[in-house]
Order: sequence, then C-alpha cells, then structure tokens
Amino acid sequence: MTLLELMFVFFYVGLFTIGGGMVAITLMYEPIVGRGLISSEQFYNMVAISESTPGPIGINMATYIGYELHGLIGGIATTVATVLPSLVIIIIIEYNKLNLWSAV
Repeated sequence: MTLLELMFVFFYVGLFTIGGGMVAITLMYEPIVGRGLISSEQFYNMVAISESTPGPIGINMATYIGYELHGLIGGIATTVATVLPSLVIIIIIEYNKLNLWSAV
C-alpha cells in the first residue's frame, strides 16, 4: 500500500469515527490487517501499546501503523490524515459562527 492510499484509509477513519478511539480501531482493522499489511497479532500488540501511551488511542494507532509501514514520514502523514477531517469541520463551524456574529 502506498503512502497516499494509507493516508486515504486514515482520512476515512478520522471522518467516520464517531464515538471515540475504540471505534477507530475497528475501522482500522479491515483495511490494514485484511490487506495483509500487518498480522492480527501485530495489530493487537499495537492496540496494547497505543492504550498505554498518553494521548487519544485512535491517533496513537494511526501514528504507530504509519511509522511501521512507512517510517517517520508515514507516522506524520497518517496522524495528519486522521486529524484533518475534524480540523476542517471545526474550522468551517467557527468560520460560520464568526460570520453570523459580525452581521449582528
């Protein structure tokens, strides 16, 4: 899987994860383990390590998987791809909020 395809997978995970990081793990499993990129044992070990490190588990998993598959650039790229949907939505909401208040 190329880095761009991996980023798309994590963008999808970030976009449709409603309910927290544990939901993100279930969305990550099929495209990552199902395609044979890592074994299920490696995936579960990554879950255990991601739970024990500080921060949101979904982002920790994205960073860890990206790092394992594509090195430092992969870790950064998958982290950005996971966070990007939420960031864009928050910016749109804030922009609309500011426009509404400036009209009053």
